[in-house]
Amino acid sequence: MNTEPKSPLAPLPPESLFSPCDPAALDFTTTETLADIDVGQLHPRAVDAMKLGLDIRHDGYNLFVLGDAGSGRHAIVAQLLAGQQQSGSPPADWCYVNNFAEPSRSRLLRLPAGRGARLRDDMQRLVGELAPAIAAAFESDDYRSRIESMQDEAKQREDEALRGLGREAAQVGVALLRTPQGFVFAPMKTGEETLSPQEFERLPEARQQEFRQHMETLHERLHKLMNEFPRWRREMQGRIKELSRETLRLAVGHLVEELRPGYADLPEVGAHFDAVMRDIIESGESLREPGRGEEEGETTYFAGNISVQRYLVNLLVGNAPDDGRPVVHEDHPTLQNLVGRVEHLVHMGTLVSNFMLIKAGALHRANGGFLVLDALKVLSQPYAWEGLKRALKSGEIRIESLSELIGLTSTLQLEPEPVPLDVKLVLIGERLTYYLLAELDPEFPELFKINADLDSEVERSPDNTRHYARLIATLARRLGPRHFTAGAVAAIVEHAARLAADAQRLTTRTRPLGDLMSEADHFAALANAVLIDRPHVEAALAARRHRHERIRQRYQEEILRGQLLVSTSGSHVGQVNGLAVVMLGEGTFAHPVRITATVRMGEGEVVDIEREVELGGPIHSKGVLILASFLAARFGFNAPLSLKASLVFEQSYGGVEGDSASLAELAALMSALSGLPIRQSLAVTGSVNQFGVVQPVGGINEKIEGFFDICAARGLTGDQGVLIPAPNIAHLMLRDDVVDAVRGGRFNIWAVGGVDQALELLTGIPAGEPNDKGEIPADSVNFQVAVQLAELARLRQSYSRSRGQPRRRRKAPAKTDRKPPTPANGAGGH
Repeated sequence: MNTEPKSPLAPLPPESLFSPCDPAALDFTTTETLADIDVGQLHPRAVDAMKLGLDIRHDGYNLFVLGDAGSGRHAIVAQLLAGQQQSGSPPADWCYVNNFAEPSRSRLLRLPAGRGARLRDDMQRLVGELAPAIAAAFESDDYRSRIESMQDEAKQREDEALRGLGREAAQVGVALLRTPQGFVFAPMKTGEETLSPQEFERLPEARQQEFRQHMETLHERLHKLMNEFPRWRREMQGRIKELSRETLRLAVGHLVEELRPGYADLPEVGAHFDAVMRDIIESGESLREPGRGEEEGETTYFAGNISVQRYLVNLLVGNAPDDGRPVVHEDHPTLQNLVGRVEHLVHMGTLVSNFMLIKAGALHRANGGFLVLDALKVLSQPYAWEGLKRALKSGEIRIESLSELIGLTSTLQLEPEPVPLDVKLVLIGERLTYYLLAELDPEFPELFKINADLDSEVERSPDNTRHYARLIATLARRLGPRHFTAGAVAAIVEHAARLAADAQRLTTRTRPLGDLMSEADHFAALANAVLIDRPHVEAALAARRHRHERIRQRYQEEILRGQLLVSTSGSHVGQVNGLAVVMLGEGTFAHPVRITATVRMGEGEVVDIEREVELGGPIHSKGVLILASFLAARFGFNAPLSLKASLVFEQSYGGVEGDSASLAELAALMSALSGLPIRQSLAVTGSVNQFGVVQPVGGINEKIEGFFDICAARGLTGDQGVLIPAPNIAHLMLRDDVVDAVRGGRFNIWAVGGVDQALELLTGIPAGEPNDKGEIPADSVNFQVAVQLAELARLRQSYSRSRGQPRRRRKAPAKTDRKPPTPANGAGGH
């Protein structure tokens, strides 16, 4: 094997710590010359999916747009839908009219766009003309004279019948008399005088019997005649009613007939005109006086007091013929805001309603077009999600009362005829919401067959950088009159890479970019600048850092005051500086934290104190188990490890999660085992696998800057620095002061690929690679660890003998029979 000593790992050059954007490469001077961006240039896959979903007209091809909050999801959807509005057939108008046969089930009329408002206005004019026309017809002299003639004729008929009966009675000597109690028959003397009871008693018995027989016969005739009178009167009322109908036909019929030519192509409207005419004729004189609701200006009516308002038309949804397909954004998607509602009025202590109080929901307004909803808002409203799914599955909008669904009402409810539904629904939500619905709601995949997943970041290629400049120009036009210079755009592009936590990627979240541009515009206004330049963007970034740094400064103050123990000089066994990230909205920062390890005789157990007290998360616990596995694989191949180790984040009083400290924990453990001190001027971050390969972690920029700030406050010596995983080089977008310190040799950053490289930097001693025979060089970290493990094994054996257990033999400590995996011995591979 090659026995030449390896050269020490060199720090990263300053050029690799920040990837600037060259304004000269943007090919423009100001954003005023740039065209607006096409949404498909930054999200081609998602936009293709949206277009596919919008073009397919089959059932279930609704869209769910996935993306991070603030990524411009709503703006992208709005831009695509604006291009779809003029495609397809125009939406229909929907009207509710009274169902005269069953008022609780209002009838639905569908009309071409624009004609619903016309029908509403026509029926409004009809109602306005109806009451005067009816009143004039019933108050006309002709109508009154014909009614009086019918009444006189009926009275004469009754009188003539009674007179005829009286004449028949007179022929047999009986008189027909009218009394307050009614008609009676009495025997007569000669002439027209009637017999008194005493006179009747003095008549011969035969004569009395004859009178009785005549009066009994006449009583039967009178009874039959009295029974005929109500029939005659009904016949007269029928004739009067028929006369009223004929009068109404003549008075009102032309008003309705004048409307028919305008709707000759709509049979449903013609059928409604017929129903209106029939109801007017049947209602008759009840329409002569205005109803109570009409007097009060209300569009309602009550039993026994019918109003002509019943002939109005409730225009539920009206569309202009040239507006195209509707695009509706419902920001408060309650059940009633989606499917509509029926309002009520209080009448005599009772809630009443009618077809004029039916109100449209978002589904009605979007029918024939597009409805855009926020998924989380729909899910947070009671019954809204289930009601929305029912409408999509049934293909119709049925108005449902929330109080009726939960059984809080017992009043008779209107049941309007359902509206046929033809809508393209676009739900916008985060990825977690989509995957939870797909997993937990079996109906969800059937109703939302297209998902459009917006990228959180895009590659920072020259083409995408130019597209990003157009995005900034588009946002600038929405912002106000000032445009951005190429230098300002370059600063925003660099900040976008920092937001993406990757020097080779750009964030697609437009909300923080728009906020930064608004704040930069403010600083440009303070400077009376015509254009927004790089200094204005940098001032906005500085102001943002300043207003979010209260907690970060508090952490730093506590470290500098010695309240949080963190050393940046000297060396210590079993102690290393880790780096912890604190995520507080936009105020994300990192700070160093002391990690310590202790070892003693045991049975190979590595105790994670954070886990023992339930402060460690599962990922952190996994990282500790992985480093314990690495330790056992490297040093416990021939015999079990005879140690017990403890790892802890010192002065940690909250939860600890993540595996980014596993490299630091392993370094502290190796230091405690070997007895070799670790340089406290260095901080470490990175996770490790079972082969000792260092893996990338998140928050790398914040971690480096967090340790740099502490070192800078105490004074940079040139010995301080941070060890990071080699794959994290691609993520570096550090502050200018950090880059300048590295360039001046006052601070260092090393990128390590394996545990051994980190140990060499932290201890200043070679890690020690075994040769072909498995022999580890003396005066190396691995050699010292092996010696200490052998000593622990010897002590354990001695302890076991003292307790009467048989002694176990072990091999020499300075030699192993198995070569550790290559990636753990240097920069290594992945």
